[in-house]
Amino acid sequence: MTPDVHILVIDDEPQIRRALRTILGAHLFRVSLASNGEEGLAMAASLQPDLVILDLGLPDIDGIEVCQRLREWSQVPIIVLSVRDSERDKVIALDRGADDYLTKPFGIEELLARIRVALRHATQTPREKTTVLRSGEIVIDLVNHRVTRGKEEVKLTATEFKLLAYLARNAGKVLSHRMILSNVWDPADIDRLEYLRVYIRQLRKKLEEDPDNPKIIVNEPGIGYRFYAD
Repeated sequence: MTPDVHILVIDDEPQIRRALRTILGAHLFRVSLASNGEEGLAMAASLQPDLVILDLGLPDIDGIEVCQRLREWSQVPIIVLSVRDSERDKVIALDRGADDYLTKPFGIEELLARIRVALRHATQTPREKTTVLRSGEIVIDLVNHRVTRGKEEVKLTATEFKLLAYLARNAGKVLSHRMILSNVWDPADIDRLEYLRVYIRQLRKKLEEDPDNPKIIVNEPGIGYRFYAD
């Protein structure tokens, strides 16, 4: 990474702010720090960072509201870093616009990996987005609606392809069940979880080397799924 990559940390714990400034600075990120939600929003507007690391338990306004307000005017990647580890909190944060979620205490290497994925995804502007996505021997041609595994074409239904394309276009991101259902099917279908599970099982049977131990479409327990691309 280069010093041009600017990360804004919004967290009310001084030790976490100091640790992240040291860790991220050592990896050549430029770091700004905010200790509450309103300060963080103001700094996000004035500094235009490349990524935001956001705590949910802020002293003035809840981190969920910060996330929602940021999304009203910005598509900056947001990684939530919080002691809240309930599935409900994670789903709400993701539904409000967060790109990823890590629970404190966190592993440094995992955080850095999530940052790299979020930044890579953010730099893919519509003009730059590829029309062909790969995950191992799986090749997804978004334009021609064609999927191959090695040299063999994989036959998918229209809905299976639509689901796979949505997952692949958001590779690396945690996608909640509700997000997937509302985007692939219809907002009225956001509670039809079993419907989604059936299609995920079908895709895994067609794409995964071992459908019972998936490496491409991976569960985020209680939350949703994450697609791993090359």
